[in-house]
Amino acid sequence: MFSAEDLSAIILTLKLASATTLLLLLIATPLAWWLARSSALPVKIVSALVTLPLVLPPTVIGFYLLVALGPNGPLGSIAQALGVLPFTFAGLVLASIIYSLPFAVQPIQQAFANIFAISARPLEVAATLRASPLDTFFSVALPLARPGIITAAVMSFAHTVGEFGVVLMIGGNIPHETRVVSVQIYDHVEALQYTQAHALALTMLVFSFIALLALHLLNKPVRTI
Repeated sequence: MFSAEDLSAIILTLKLASATTLLLLLIATPLAWWLARSSALPVKIVSALVTLPLVLPPTVIGFYLLVALGPNGPLGSIAQALGVLPFTFAGLVLASIIYSLPFAVQPIQQAFANIFAISARPLEVAATLRASPLDTFFSVALPLARPGIITAAVMSFAHTVGEFGVVLMIGGNIPHETRVVSVQIYDHVEALQYTQAHALALTMLVFSFIALLALHLLNKPVRTI
């Protein structure tokens, strides 16, 4: 059903989505906690920056990342030192993190905001028991925000799997290195290989539906005190 090139693209896409989701959760969780606790101007500015990928064309994000990470770009030397260069897997991960950031931050931020607005009592109890802010965050806030974290993980993973414009701009079309499923479908269509394109596209459609269905079935509200 799938050629060797198709299977390689599928495996690479799953690796990219897994790495992106894990790193996004590590970045988005503390960032969402900070954004949910304040409405000061700096917070609003950061919130707008986080949301920016939702309204910018993916090719614009990819283009500026390509310029910034290039040899003569402002981040070129740092990118060279870290190995996060255009047309590499690491470069794809960085681009995917930036492009999918709002899909991770917003659900977790909303979950934290609900804790403060609706069910702040567990946080107050932890404070009266002299729990440190760090203990309160890990022992109380994170468990209560579980639905938002699950939503962020599923949406980030699914969104990364479906990326096209960003990954094509920053990663190009290198077999076994940066050619993900969406780019492989594009190649099939360009070559008029509609049967192969249909097989991959249908696989992505089924995967997306299952991911969203699982999210609705498994993501139940957490009961609070």
